[in-house]
Amino acid sequence: MFKKDPLQIIAFQSYGTNTHFYARGRALEDESIDLESQKMLHLIVNSWKRFESDEIANVAIRIKLPNNTIIKATTDSRGYFKIEENVIDLSTLCNSEGWVPFVLSYDDVTIERKITNDNRFPGELLIPAKSAQFGVASDIDDTILHTGVVSTLKWRVIYNSLFKNAKSRLPLEGAAEFYHMLHRGASGKNANPIFYVSHSPWNLYRYLELFLRQNNFPKGPILLRNLGNFIRKKPQGEKPQKQKEILNLLKTYPELPFILIGDSGEHDPDIYIEIAELYPERIKAIYLRSVKHEKKIIRVKGLLENYKTTPALLVESSEEAIVHARQNGFIA
Repeated sequence: MFKKDPLQIIAFQSYGTNTHFYARGRALEDESIDLESQKMLHLIVNSWKRFESDEIANVAIRIKLPNNTIIKATTDSRGYFKIEENVIDLSTLCNSEGWVPFVLSYDDVTIERKITNDNRFPGELLIPAKSAQFGVASDIDDTILHTGVVSTLKWRVIYNSLFKNAKSRLPLEGAAEFYHMLHRGASGKNANPIFYVSHSPWNLYRYLELFLRQNNFPKGPILLRNLGNFIRKKPQGEKPQKQKEILNLLKTYPELPFILIGDSGEHDPDIYIEIAELYPERIKAIYLRSVKHEKKIIRVKGLLENYKTTPALLVESSEEAIVHARQNGFIA
């Protein structure tokens, strides 16, 4: 008889407002994934565990805020939970960096499995500071992390995901420095929020979180998508999950303009231009990092040539974006 793995809850860093609590996460078996191991066999096994996750479906979850407010939810058939709740004066619970800490736990007394961490799992939610001049919604793949999403048959994506751990992955040059400049803003103290929005599945959440932390990127909510949406063909007319996430940010923070950062490799140019057309007064700039794919670069240059709604730049380096951001008063 195989021994069953203990249970855990992974909270995804999220965002909210003074009156809006919004949290997401997943209830899973704890398969002891070692994110730092560099041994080849461990890398392959860990990759398998990330995608062959054993979710805990239809189970009650309990969230406790620092003021002892209790919020309850139930996981769906894939173990995910998404909680939206009206909470008064939520910002009074923020720490000095604008994050509201909370504790998640299983709330089902019938569970007979071992639960790790004494059934106390940390979560965090960001409330942007009143001093923020703008928010930043940034892609991850080939924008700050080289993944090879435009390589033939996506072989680089497969290789990098399977055979490299998060600590050995290198960020694109100057990206972390640029993001810290954007976070600090023109005054140096604006604390502009950074949101990382990717087409990657939630299965890679902890991997990407470690990469961002290891490479000193500003802390911010990480917004991914369900693996089922990653695999299935999107119905005609349905918007990409990345686009839905950014539109939700604009809806959540109606007074906050945004800078959008992505790359020229996949769908970022089309998504960002469509969003800017919907919110021309809210999008301050679009920065697209140029990828080494001639046909895609030509296509994007064609898109931008006739696009005048908001400043949109195809950049070869972080330095080019820094120069433009400084000229336009986004950074000091």
